[in-house]
Amino acid sequence: MKQTAISSLNPVYLDNNASTPLSPEVVSAMAVCLRHNFGNPSSAHPYGEAARKAVENARKQVADLINTRPEEIIFTSGGTESNNMAILGTALRFKTGHIISSCIEHPSVMNPLKYLEGLGFKVTYLPVDKYGIVNPDVFKKLIRKNTILITIMHSNNETGSIQQIAEIGKIANSNKIVFHCDAAQSVGKAPVNVKRLNVDLLTIVSHKFYGPKGVGALYIKWGTALKPILYGASHERGLRPGTENVCSIVGLGKAAEIAKKEMRTRVSGMRYLTRIFYDELRKEIPGIKLNGHPTRRLPNTLNLSFPDIQGYVLLERLKNEIAASTGSACHEGKHKPSPVLKAMGLSDEAALSAVRLSLGINTTEAQIRRAVKAIVKAYKNP
Repeated sequence: MKQTAISSLNPVYLDNNASTPLSPEVVSAMAVCLRHNFGNPSSAHPYGEAARKAVENARKQVADLINTRPEEIIFTSGGTESNNMAILGTALRFKTGHIISSCIEHPSVMNPLKYLEGLGFKVTYLPVDKYGIVNPDVFKKLIRKNTILITIMHSNNETGSIQQIAEIGKIANSNKIVFHCDAAQSVGKAPVNVKRLNVDLLTIVSHKFYGPKGVGALYIKWGTALKPILYGASHERGLRPGTENVCSIVGLGKAAEIAKKEMRTRVSGMRYLTRIFYDELRKEIPGIKLNGHPTRRLPNTLNLSFPDIQGYVLLERLKNEIAASTGSACHEGKHKPSPVLKAMGLSDEAALSAVRLSLGINTTEAQIRRAVKAIVKAYKNP
């Protein structure tokens, strides 16, 4: 079957928070694995041993990226499974209990929490300020004697705002409460050091930093107990049964190795381009508003509300020029404002006018300037 080609107009890709292209080094590593490394890692013969070594090498590469030990990394099918494993695996060790989260978490955190509420667990959803940030002082006051889990994202996928995870982690640790952090949007594009963050569990997603889809990882601090949510053989410390997806794991490992090596230049490069992008748009479109924290943010993310136009309308005009997204949901032809932006206090109008522009390591200054021209033209000349 012939694959659908991207438009010959070659729209500038500005949706890297949704997914990133595979890096050439990752493609090469996976190609070698696909051609030659077909053994089952659980097999005792040389083919199985080769596959097992490939998995363990990737485990070390991922561990090195977040400053931990390989034995504290479990491979999963992606962020959704990692979040479910962390949340359900912690909560189901208890018959009941209290959980603290925030009101702006990803659905792969929110929905497991709703499931637990149905089982009788109590969940407190912390509010956020106008920048989308949880106040650690408010959080501290909400801890109960039966609080068993705290789960707060590292950075928000829509706004890029980064939470005060280290401070929250200190409070969690001092109260002996398990602390899970969904770092899907942060790992690989901003420094993430689990020791400094004081977390017990941390979610990692491959395709957010130039690795393959369908694979991820969960950091589990040694000594942190989890109840399995899948049952089968004893793979991955008995927590994740099923034959390992060896070649995708190899791809994740290679992506992690590259991210560690390039982290400083990635952050500075994307921050520089994001600043140009925002400054140039502000010059041309008075009244444009940045949503999210002005400094505590991912280096690649801009969430902007454009005056007097809905975000989906603007992107529809730009579909052959740029690829980006809004945080609004469309049901039966009606667009609803992003719950994240509403939680930050934005009006329906401001929230519906928002567009998320997320850069990547392949984004160039020439593309940014081209995108600025296209956005300004589409905005001013319907």
